[in-house]
Amino acid sequence: MWRGGLKLIDPEDEATPDSGAKEQARAERAAQDKAHDKATAEAKAAAEAQARAAAEARAAKAEAQARAQAEAAAAAAAEARAAREVRARARAEAEAKAKAEREAREQAAAEARAIKKAEAEARAKAAEEARVKAEAEAQARKEAKARAQAEERARREAEAAARSAAQEQARREAEAKAKAKAEEEARRKAAAEAKARAEQEARAKAEEKARAEAKAKAKAEAAAAAAKAKAAAEAKAEEQARIAAEAQAQAKVQAEAEAAARAKIDLGKSFRRLIRETGPLSLAHYMGESNARYYASRDPLGDSGDFITAPEISQMFGELIGLWFADLWVRMGSRKRIHYVELGPGRGTLASDALTTAARYDFAPQVHFVETSPALRQIQREAFPDCHHHHDLSTLPDDAPLLIVANEFFDALPIHQLVRSADGWFERMVGLEGDKFAFVAGKERMDPIVPPSWLSAAQGATIETSPAAVAVMGEIAQRLKDQGGAALIIDYGHMELSAGTTLQALKAHKKVDAFDHPGEADITAHVDFELLAHVAREQGVDVMGLQYQGEWLRQMGIDTRTEALQRRNPGEVAKLQRQRDRLVEDNQMGTLFKVMGICGRRWPFGVGFD
Repeated sequence: MWRGGLKLIDPEDEATPDSGAKEQARAERAAQDKAHDKATAEAKAAAEAQARAAAEARAAKAEAQARAQAEAAAAAAAEARAAREVRARARAEAEAKAKAEREAREQAAAEARAIKKAEAEARAKAAEEARVKAEAEAQARKEAKARAQAEERARREAEAAARSAAQEQARREAEAKAKAKAEEEARRKAAAEAKARAEQEARAKAEEKARAEAKAKAKAEAAAAAAKAKAAAEAKAEEQARIAAEAQAQAKVQAEAEAAARAKIDLGKSFRRLIRETGPLSLAHYMGESNARYYASRDPLGDSGDFITAPEISQMFGELIGLWFADLWVRMGSRKRIHYVELGPGRGTLASDALTTAARYDFAPQVHFVETSPALRQIQREAFPDCHHHHDLSTLPDDAPLLIVANEFFDALPIHQLVRSADGWFERMVGLEGDKFAFVAGKERMDPIVPPSWLSAAQGATIETSPAAVAVMGEIAQRLKDQGGAALIIDYGHMELSAGTTLQALKAHKKVDAFDHPGEADITAHVDFELLAHVAREQGVDVMGLQYQGEWLRQMGIDTRTEALQRRNPGEVAKLQRQRDRLVEDNQMGTLFKVMGICGRRWPFGVGFD
């Protein structure tokens, strides 16, 4: 081709006549050859590209198949390992669960046996006490009946003897008279008649004298018997009073010694040792021991303490409570014999304001304080030298009605916290995380003590309950049912049971963690007033109502009292208004605190619950 191309520019060819046509033919052949070569090259390139694509496709397919096979083998191996791990974990969990259930059953059985034994002992003790009391009462009735019969028999015998003597004397005198009359009838009829009249008068006098002597003798014998019985009863009562006083004094000394001993114990160290040795504690155990130590070792009130209560805020609080009790007392006939009882009286401020105000209506009850703290008892004695102290309600007198007030008492009683899990309700316990106290889940099912309406609550729900509060309210209600009287329960809490935790601790007027200062901070929880009202009704007393503290104080006349104090103390108008607002307003204590009134049957309802 290259050579042919050279001929196209050869000068010798220009003289050939058909050289143009030949040249054109050669050019066409050259173009055809070139097109053929190009087509051949393109076909070869296309074939090579197709072969390469097919090879690449086969290689990719083989690689994908190999990768899929490797992934399937790895997945199968992983699934086999996971299945083995699941089976091992399930086996371990089943063994742990079986062990926990066995231990729970053994513990429940042991506790049930202990409870059954304690209940049997309590029933036996109660039955023995009832039997002894019944025998003593029966013996007393028998002796009284025997004395009455003896006195009646002596009286009848004396009267019969007197009549017999008088009749015998009359018979002899009649015979003498008849004989004298027969002998002297002829001499002097008038003298005989006079003598007969004299003898009749003498006989009447003798009979009257005999009757009087017999009556006097019977009366003297009856008086002597009554005096002897009275002396014996008084001696017995004095002995019983002496024994009771000695027991109370001994219990008081023991309680104060126990309180002093508790005040020296390092509770945190004691709790940690107990948890490590026996396992987690109930929250009620932790709270009860902490508060017992706390109140036994200090005066917690005021600016220098940890908190302040309503009586310390304003005198009006105690004054209105005193008026409430005085009103009930007057409406019940102003009986002389009555007892004022305060649970947890603090410094005695409420009692001082209440009884000073009630004294205007001649209300002067015996004063009884239920208090375990030696420090607070000393302060209370300074304000009320004649007060009677009690470790609990069991030693309160039973000879007259009781007017009871409990202000911020129930909130310090121990509580249990119950948490709903997928398997039911379990108690929230106090355990250790390292050396720190922390909440842990209990192992024992608590469904039997959960209110029926809460059994199906959502998982994670928490409720609080206080067996100690139930016991105290039950004893108050039983006293009011048996003796008569009324009670005011004032505290912060719920109108009805609600979910959530309300446990809190105060130290130096600031909230702190309840686990940070065991025995050194005031630990409290909201009071379940719905439960307290239910317990009171179950014991057979009347519930006057449940009211917000602010509304109760308004109905009692706190606004009128505030104005009177402001007029009397013009320099303290703003201070008195702040005190009133703190007790009454909704954003302070007015709605957080509640007031519940209860009373014995046939006692009137107090004001403030409209």
